[in-house]
Amino acid sequence: MDHNLGAITVSRKTGEENFRAKGILLGNKLFDFWQWANSDLSSNAIRGILAEYIVASELGLSANLRREWDTYDLLTKDGVKLEIKSAAYLQTWAQVKFSKISFAIGPKKDQDANAKEYSREAKRHADIYIFCLLRHQEKSTLDPLDLDQWTFYILPTSILDAKNEKQKKITLSALLKLNPIQVSFGEISSAIKKIRPASQ
Repeated sequence: MDHNLGAITVSRKTGEENFRAKGILLGNKLFDFWQWANSDLSSNAIRGILAEYIVASELGLSANLRREWDTYDLLTKDGVKLEIKSAAYLQTWAQVKFSKISFAIGPKKDQDANAKEYSREAKRHADIYIFCLLRHQEKSTLDPLDLDQWTFYILPTSILDAKNEKQKKITLSALLKLNPIQVSFGEISSAIKKIRPASQ
């Protein structure tokens, strides 16, 4: 049998799709799974995906589906490759102190979603990094959907490569020394244009 092992074409789901067993539609739907799996917006894994969506929504890219295995997170309409990282002071579990803020920046031998092999060279594939900090520090009022609780730090990858070529993580204090553009939601697009004018 000749198996087609190319990339799977993913369609946008509505949440109304039913689970099935033995050809019978079951009562639980995809939306039920989404609620079960993704309601904890403060968890590290879900917060990271949420941060990607927040940036995508401002840039008018959220109509596209997220691609898990691309070598960068988002591609702007002008062709700028973006890597999105997130961190937060507060976690879902009980804490003794605030989490120390750091972001993963390590070069990787990433695999493109459409490729069959990993790239040979470990590098940072995006043009710009966007570091998304959920800076709120009171658990009783923490709400990752309140975009006023976020701060975004935007930095050209070239600066990371020059100053931290092989470094795997960067703390917030070290990041600030690189003079990223610091913005609130609604200002991300203009900050990207300052770094990468449309003529480039």
